[in-house]
Amino acid sequence: MGFVVSKAVGTAVIRHRVSRRLRHLMRDRLAALPAGTLVVVRALPAAADASSRELGADLDAAMRKLRVLAPDGPATGSR
Repeated sequence: MGFVVSKAVGTAVIRHRVSRRLRHLMRDRLAALPAGTLVVVRALPAAADASSRELGADLDAAMRKLRVLAPDGPATGSR
């Protein structure tokens, strides 16, 4: 799992906060991924102002689109 959080997202403090939130949210979703799956999450500038709930919903939507998450609900532990 890797994260790309460019300077377009914000200052170093904001980028680090976004990275921590994404890392925490992805930890809850790891079990839904097939073994050996490699994931790279790219944070867009809007991630700086997004709540954890919004980031989680975006991750769930992306995983559904990639068909790694069941279409009927969020990943375990999402808030």
